[in-house]
Amino acid sequence: MRTSTRTAGTVGAATLAAALLAGACTQTGTGGAPGTRTATQGVVKLPPVTLVAYDGCDDMLAGLRASTAGNVGPWGLGGPSILYATARDSAASAKSGGEAPEHSTTNVHEAGVDEPDLVKTDGKRVITVNRGVLRVADTATRKVTGTLRLVNPEMWAPADLLVSGDRALVLFSGGGIVPFGATSKRAAIGGPHYALVDLSGKPKVIGSLTPEGSHVDARMVGSTVRIVVRSQPRIEFPDHGDVSENERTRRNAEIVAKAPIEAWLPRYELAPTGGTASKRTVGCERISHPAKYTGTSMLSVHTLDLAGTLTDTVPIGVVADGDTVYGTGSSLYVTSNPGWWSPRPIDSVIVDDAPATPAATPTASPAPPAVSASPASPAPPAVSTPTPGRTAPDAPAAPGAVPGLDPQPTLLPEPVPDASTASPEPAPSAPVTSPVPAETPGTATPVVSPAVSSPATGTPSAESVEPTRPPEETEIHRFDVTAPGAPRYVASGRIPGRLLNQYSLSEHEGHLRVATTLTLPAPTVSPSTTPSTGPSVSPSTAPAPDPAVDPAAEPPGVPDTSSSVHVLKADTLVKTGEVGGLGRGERIYSVRFIGPLGYVVTFRQVDPLYTLDLRDPAAPRATGELKITGYSAYLHPAGEGRLIGVGQEASEQGRTLGTQVSLFDVGDPAAPRRLSQMFQKDSGSEAEWDPHAFLYWPKTGTAVIPLSSWAGSEPTTGAAVVLDIGETEITKVGTIQHSARKRAGNTRLAAYDPGIRRSVVIGDELWTVSDLGLKVNTLDGLAERAWIPFS
Repeated sequence: MRTSTRTAGTVGAATLAAALLAGACTQTGTGGAPGTRTATQGVVKLPPVTLVAYDGCDDMLAGLRASTAGNVGPWGLGGPSILYATARDSAASAKSGGEAPEHSTTNVHEAGVDEPDLVKTDGKRVITVNRGVLRVADTATRKVTGTLRLVNPEMWAPADLLVSGDRALVLFSGGGIVPFGATSKRAAIGGPHYALVDLSGKPKVIGSLTPEGSHVDARMVGSTVRIVVRSQPRIEFPDHGDVSENERTRRNAEIVAKAPIEAWLPRYELAPTGGTASKRTVGCERISHPAKYTGTSMLSVHTLDLAGTLTDTVPIGVVADGDTVYGTGSSLYVTSNPGWWSPRPIDSVIVDDAPATPAATPTASPAPPAVSASPASPAPPAVSTPTPGRTAPDAPAAPGAVPGLDPQPTLLPEPVPDASTASPEPAPSAPVTSPVPAETPGTATPVVSPAVSSPATGTPSAESVEPTRPPEETEIHRFDVTAPGAPRYVASGRIPGRLLNQYSLSEHEGHLRVATTLTLPAPTVSPSTTPSTGPSVSPSTAPAPDPAVDPAAEPPGVPDTSSSVHVLKADTLVKTGEVGGLGRGERIYSVRFIGPLGYVVTFRQVDPLYTLDLRDPAAPRATGELKITGYSAYLHPAGEGRLIGVGQEASEQGRTLGTQVSLFDVGDPAAPRRLSQMFQKDSGSEAEWDPHAFLYWPKTGTAVIPLSSWAGSEPTTGAAVVLDIGETEITKVGTIQHSARKRAGNTRLAAYDPGIRRSVVIGDELWTVSDLGLKVNTLDGLAERAWIPFS
């Protein structure tokens, strides 16, 4: 669970943490930390990070106590609980006798690396899991041939699947939010639970794994699954009564100093078929740590072979946080943001009174000038970014009684700008490319401000100094998964900024490309106490730019954002190059790496689509930019020189208007352009935040997305929109809908129904999946062939 730390709590624990470190066992194996280096923006200095083993349980306990005490606050390890959703991903693989029809698989990031999702198919079977029930449908007879209820019918239990042959792993992530209108009478499963199911006959559970903590993500290569779980120390912090926050923090740090090693060791339970469940812990000898860590979170990586039994798992642990998992056929990457507890401003949605119409003609230009900020650079532009989409993740629009999609989507062929009338843009300067110099040995120093202590007791006083906010950065840990069994740790690295999702990472020809958005501290301006000198500017910043000169300029006090793509050596995760200055004042909304090329979408009021040339890892560069309204939240390759974008159209002021699907011509990296667009007013698609909801079938050029639309406060039933992606144009083929849930009694509210959520191609048929059942239509013409209800 993510936690927040109050300033007083952090400072109050700093002195005690230092004392614990001084009195603890000497850490062996960490060695001297390498020196720091400066990021492209010239502000954030990040020391490299590496994982090392503890020198026994005593060494581990001393380090964990000290680090955790330094991060404990007045309310323990965080304030009030924060609910958050983790995006989930998916893919498919299975075997069966005979030859299966040609079929699509789950839309995944890397070919050959399966990701959990709510539906899988091998062409002969469609396997789904929803509301705690696994179902197997035969594609020849179009009937449900197997049903297995895995949880109490009164419990809300979101789950995903991984399938290999006749084995399915059902992944209950736990902690799901019960949507408004859901019929669940009990809370969701409290933590992750993984059930191995035999599909060779009547579906049955043959084993389960139940770790303590929270599910991060999983990947499968062949029949081997790696599951990443996050856990926190099991330490009870009592209510200390009416005392100051500093005193609460001091007492909590004392509790941490007495906690046993068992409070940190990850625990899990294995329950084989017909056997006795066994409770286990990850041993000290299997846990590694970076030189600097908080001690408030630990990752466990479990390895399961679906062709074997769950008793074979031997998990490893890392003392780190984790929020994003990316996998290839040979590597598993886990990333985290060590400064995630820091308060961040919530993006504000721009509201205007302009007519809700898509805007104007897009303009394409060569590579934009890069922004290389430094402590003396002018004050940056404001960040006021609307949140992608209008419906929250994992909560698609509720159903209504209105059938169809009204109004119909608008298909907009993109006009080609006339060179004779187009306004020429000023020639931009070259973007920043920064090969990283060789590192020099040094010592990494944790960013902690000293607390003012009482001479008599050494405890923090009420005059504690506010701590320095830790840098906004991403830690990356790489594991080798080529061999059977537990993954092997390879390397770790650290880069400035935050990832959007797993598509921000891509391994290619021995290098890892990583796209991040970095928020720099806002410049401060304070009035001078000397009337004759006028306002004084903080010495760390220069005067704010003049809006008349720089249209993007904003008043001081607003954070500056800028995005970059970092290129790291995959074997060491040491940076070899970087291209920065992408979308200053904006943040990344989508990323796609395709071979040696990259595409990055940033957004605030307009959507710059940047094209990147990454062929030279030491000198990556931006080659082109396309400015259009709205944004693409997901990018998908569509053949040579073509790119599909799914996101939201927006007004010129940045107000989102509804789902749009764009076809881009990126054949000329210096001049990307949009060829065509489908726009549906007042709508949202799950594909905007979960790529597994997007289907593209290259053989026929068919694309399918779920779509929920609304008119005022009345939503319509979610549907699937089928599109034909041509060479230069997007054409709407039709719409598929499932039966809507009936309203209960005289109430205006219907039971929760997310509508159609997934679609798969099997032979010449299109299968769509909702919580209510499966519908089968012809791929050509969309004629209905069957409705398979879920009882």
